[in-house]
Amino acid sequence: MHPFLDHRGPLAFAHRGGDLGHPENSLAAFSAAVALGYRYLETDVHATADGALVAFHDSRLDRVTDRAGVVAELPWRTVGEARIGGTEPIPLLEDLLGAFPQARFNIDVKAAPAVAPLVEAIRRTDAWDRVCVGGFSDARLAAVRAAAGPRLATSLGPREVARLRLRSLAGPLFPGRGGSWSGVCAQVPERQRGVRVVDGAFVRTAHRLGLQVHVWTVDDPARIRALLDLGVDGIMADRIDVLRDVLEERGCWTDGSKAIGTS
Repeated sequence: MHPFLDHRGPLAFAHRGGDLGHPENSLAAFSAAVALGYRYLETDVHATADGALVAFHDSRLDRVTDRAGVVAELPWRTVGEARIGGTEPIPLLEDLLGAFPQARFNIDVKAAPAVAPLVEAIRRTDAWDRVCVGGFSDARLAAVRAAAGPRLATSLGPREVARLRLRSLAGPLFPGRGGSWSGVCAQVPERQRGVRVVDGAFVRTAHRLGLQVHVWTVDDPARIRALLDLGVDGIMADRIDVLRDVLEERGCWTDGSKAIGTS
């Protein structure tokens, strides 16, 4: 098992830091998640025009900040002046890794120019054991793996997720482990374009192949309970208070706040 996955009970991910009244992907949001007891933090990365790696979801500043423009076309000095929700600065990924040295980060690499700065940030901070890189591009994930090597945990790309789903539907026609897989986990929505992805067969097949299943983004307590009943290994949520409450009621919440702290 990769050290990133070494955790007692289901992994609880604070999606973009979670929604406890702080702007997404802000230091304030991540700090609140850690204070609530979260050890696993999910974020996204883009690179600025001059190669600074920022924890930010959108390709443009417009939706969540008081500035406009494409992140990849602007220098860091300009992006750094933007305020998420009008109040919070956009953090550099390396600053987040340093602020929470015991936290584990699931990082969605959003664009090809972010690949090299991401791998370099992980190398500089020696964060190999506490980072998992995911994304919706097979090409970007392949580039990350080629640059980082086997020390870095990654999730399956879209093609391998589709392959895993087909195997799960085929059932006994494909017994045993079989084949090779590029990642350590499948990070998937419960449904994709109205089609169910995660069911008992999908989870059982992933486990038989040595893969974990992490589901995003789930905030309804009934859905969280149903997924846990299926045996999923991790859940990403915006309503991180709800996810924590469900895990607590089941006796499988591990409070990481004392272990993490801040630098």
